[in-house]
Amino acid sequence: MPDTASSVAPQLNDATATARDFLQVFWAALDGAPQAAAKVKFTGTGALPSVFAVTDLAVAATGAAGLALSELIGEHHGDAPPLTVDRRLASFWFSRTVRPVGWKMPPQWDAVAGDYATADGWIRLHTNAAHHRAAALGVLGVPEDKEAVARAVARWQGAALESAVVEAGGCAAQMRSVDEWAAHPQGCAVAAEPLLLWRSAAEAPRAAWRGTRERPLAGVRVLDLTRILAGPVATRFLAGFGANVLRIDPPDWDEDSLAPEVTLGKRCARLDLRAAEGRARFEALLRQADVLVHGYRSDALSGLGYDEAARQRLRPGLVDISLDAYGWSGPWRERRGFDSLVQMSCGIAEAGMRLQKLDRPTPLPVQALDYATGYLLAAAALRGLTLRLPEGRGSVVRASLARTAALLTAMPVPAQRELAAETAMDLSPEIEATGWGPARRIAPPLQVSGTAMHWDHPAGPLGRAEAAW
Repeated sequence: MPDTASSVAPQLNDATATARDFLQVFWAALDGAPQAAAKVKFTGTGALPSVFAVTDLAVAATGAAGLALSELIGEHHGDAPPLTVDRRLASFWFSRTVRPVGWKMPPQWDAVAGDYATADGWIRLHTNAAHHRAAALGVLGVPEDKEAVARAVARWQGAALESAVVEAGGCAAQMRSVDEWAAHPQGCAVAAEPLLLWRSAAEAPRAAWRGTRERPLAGVRVLDLTRILAGPVATRFLAGFGANVLRIDPPDWDEDSLAPEVTLGKRCARLDLRAAEGRARFEALLRQADVLVHGYRSDALSGLGYDEAARQRLRPGLVDISLDAYGWSGPWRERRGFDSLVQMSCGIAEAGMRLQKLDRPTPLPVQALDYATGYLLAAAALRGLTLRLPEGRGSVVRASLARTAALLTAMPVPAQRELAAETAMDLSPEIEATGWGPARRIAPPLQVSGTAMHWDHPAGPLGRAEAAW
């Protein structure tokens, strides 16, 4: 089965078969026994509107994380329980799940972010972070005004502007086709990478944790150094089954638009890793962690003195899970990136525009690269915990948004009717007391026999907890 980028050619195919194909690719990347995938049952019909198999990706990624959880339960309790993924709810969980009661969610994008016509095509500017916005506006020489930005961008060649913004410390992506990306040096590098880069790490004695069948991850300590969006999705999943997730952010970082989504089930603290006190506290936390999930650029933690070898020295036996936007090799391996930018770079937005005969970039209906990779990261963390049980051996696992995109663009697109609109029946009955006000959420998409997906802490602002286990 192909799992590298190729020309987009939607095909008619059975939806369940496509989801099964995705699941088999995910489970093989996790080095799982092929026959285990039969434990996953898919229910429901319908698909998100896209020229790519987004719903099949969603249901399979959710299933892979659930399957890894089932296997871990089996290692502890003697039998791996069956599981069910709801196709409709899995699709909805690839977007915002919070439904505020009496308050409004912050806007997803700032006033400048978006797609702009260049002299020779299109480019996307990602400017939600203040320093990224300042970099783009500085290159363009305009104030924070969308019309002024559009006029300035129109005078640039796309590749030149992309390079200029990136070199200034900002985030931008020129729109390319799938074939153009396949011929690009970074596209070639990503295509040569496995879906997961996986290797064993050092062994170490440790105090055993043992969750219950009802809360299988109770006692597992997960140190969360992630930002928008794949990494937080991974740790949210782990928290949903009892993991003690402690998220660490720098003093000046906020995610106003997504915090109600991604802080569910977590305690969130702040540390300055450039200060002696912050570093000492971080190292103490890491020494007691079972899992580390981080989504900084590949050079960022190394620059702070915490490269892979240092992390393993501080915590032998650590399950070390990391994320990169554009892959772990090639000329862009250290480039800043987000889901919406990778969709522009790798041909997804161009294919949507061309195949739907539209006049502007047309990305996926959801940030599916983030969510699918997030569930894959969660599955890798669970597989790492399972593999550590016999002898305390750690794992180092790497994934990238660009490699997930390569898989998605290679898969056939099944013929499916569009999902019906959301109704009250899709929501959990519980009221969540978030830090912004009461809310309901979309019901969990995953049912694992004998355990329930629920969260011990409501969502709340970053930095509200102490940096301690």
